Amino acid sequence: MPRSLNDIYVAQRRSLVWTVMKIVGSRQTAEDLAQESYVKVAKALGERQIEHIQAFLYQTARNLALDHKRSEQSKARIELHIPDDKMVREIPAQSLSPEAEIIDRERFRILEKALASLPERARQVMILSRLEGWSYPRIAEHLRVSRNTVYNDMKLAMAHCLDAVTRHDHD
Repeated sequence: MPRSLNDIYVAQRRSLVWTVMKIVGSRQTAEDLAQESYVKVAKALGERQIEHIQAFLYQTARNLALDHKRSEQSKARIELHIPDDKMVREIPAQSLSPEAEIIDRERFRILEKALASLPERARQVMILSRLEGWSYPRIAEHLRVSRNTVYNDMKLAMAHCLDAVTRHDHD
């Protein structure tokens, strides 16, 4: 007699979390991903027949863990190249020439325009992260989206703003 997803999850939860933790290296993240895999499998069961629910649950959890790990590695590589606003604020202020002030104001105007042209959610993510200092998990909870969605929206916003400033600087 096939066991229900609930029965399997309750019986295998520790093992599932351990499997995911070996991939991501964080117990809390592993707990979150194990729970997310449960939700995904429950949704899949509502859409189609799954013969081997336990195997499907483990494979879903492994896939989520690998996606998370790749995302974190990618995020780390990207963040190496983009200084955060705290670093920028710590750069000693120098008095700017009138020309430099005009250029800075123009760049600021370009950035405002670039931000305004972003999709609403990407703009919100950028503002909450860079101006309000919110963490990605907090933004994800606030906007009711996944952390990966927040990360992807932030990547889009950063690339869009960088592209706008770069195009302006080359003109």
